[in-house]
Amino acid sequence: MKSYLSLDTEAKLKNSNELPHHIHFIGIGGIGMSGLAMILAKNGYSISGSDQKKSQTLEELARGEIHIFQTQKESNIDEIFKVHGKNILIVRSSAIRENNLELCKAKKYNLTINHRSEILAFLIEQKRSIIVSGSHGKTTTSTFIATLLSFAKRNPTAIIGGIVPLYKKNYNFSDGELLIAEADESDGSLVKFNPNIGLITNLELEHVDHYLNLEDLIKTMKQFAQKCENLIINYDCKNLKNNIQTSKLFSIQKINNIDFALIPKESNGCEISAEYYEKEKFIDIINIPVPGIHNLSNAVAAIAACRIAGIPFKDIKKGIAYLQLPLRRFDYKGLWKNRLIVEDYAHHPSEIDAAISIASTIIKTKNNLSQISPKRLVTIFQPHRFSRTKKFQKEFAKSLSKSDLVFISPIYSAGEDKIEGINNKSIGYELKKLKPNLEIYTPDNNQNLIKLIKENTIEKDLILIMGAGDINIICENLFLELINNKSIRSNSAA
Repeated sequence: MKSYLSLDTEAKLKNSNELPHHIHFIGIGGIGMSGLAMILAKNGYSISGSDQKKSQTLEELARGEIHIFQTQKESNIDEIFKVHGKNILIVRSSAIRENNLELCKAKKYNLTINHRSEILAFLIEQKRSIIVSGSHGKTTTSTFIATLLSFAKRNPTAIIGGIVPLYKKNYNFSDGELLIAEADESDGSLVKFNPNIGLITNLELEHVDHYLNLEDLIKTMKQFAQKCENLIINYDCKNLKNNIQTSKLFSIQKINNIDFALIPKESNGCEISAEYYEKEKFIDIINIPVPGIHNLSNAVAAIAACRIAGIPFKDIKKGIAYLQLPLRRFDYKGLWKNRLIVEDYAHHPSEIDAAISIASTIIKTKNNLSQISPKRLVTIFQPHRFSRTKKFQKEFAKSLSKSDLVFISPIYSAGEDKIEGINNKSIGYELKKLKPNLEIYTPDNNQNLIKLIKENTIEKDLILIMGAGDINIICENLFLELINNKSIRSNSAA
């Protein structure tokens, strides 16, 4: 596994209670970097960062007294070096390439350079920690844990991979004893963490740019599991049940020999009523105010983590009614020309299946989320990474085939080089083989995508926008009317 840290640097961080006074983040606008930067800034460190993409996140960071460079060039490092000398820590993520100008200049100055995961590992060591990993549902589960702990008046520090509705940002700074964070399995860096409580939501091959196969991923997850003081896993996931040893299990399918179970009873498309059990003992009937059976699994995982952290169920229950999905997780955006717009971060076939399942349930149950009852499911999907598209194009096609109308945008590369023959049309080809009569559009550019959406959608469509890239920004150009639309709630708030 590729390491961005020398042994000397690792030892320095692990044996020190302090980081260098000034910390510079290359690519600070990323969701995983910005939260770390703000937590460190609020801890009294001098912070700067650079990012080439303008965003609301950069504006918020600047308001937090973080110096932002809106370009990435050698002179940025020169400027920092003149002020702080060598007492500087450079933080990078896996997305930063070796030829990055700032990174190269930092190496010339012989500055300390760390991967973001090592900084998170440092913060984890400072508090009692609950660390969430898994292929899917990390951000939602972490959001649920942070919300439940906040309503239980435990006020945790949180570093989350998405915008938490309760905080309206992707972090929460607190002097309390608990820290909630995600352990990113995408690059294998989660093995650096030593959490008090580790939670694994599920296990499925996704990041084919890093892992050779499922066995390679399982090996890494076993390493993480061994470093957790307490470990909770999803019994319903075969890859976890068959490969990861643990003392604590959660499930939404069975009660026997399960530590924490949440068994569904009713769903109306917006919320799920379920029976909650601990060690086979019935505790209560609770209503989870978010749609989707997979979110019921995320909810019981969050409850389990809080219980193992020592929080009484009566305190946990206070926050259940206030659970909301993080932004871009089946996120109700509003109405556009009498079409219901929903956005989701789904970028893996299993995630697409889950999002489409919720949308289909809404249509079937005629559940009025706004003034309209949707009649037809329209999906707009932006594939994320060429490597992932190559591996899963047939699976993507199978997932999208459950739609009534499909738009597939050009691939969001996420910094990857193109792969010959792999594009949105290759998914469209597989989809057409599965469902010849399905209306499918695979435009060459995003301008044509917007034009086709305008021409081919109709009133009472549920338009589900999916992808982990910039598809949400692209579609904002089309749905500007949503800005002042007050006709629908956001993020499934009940």
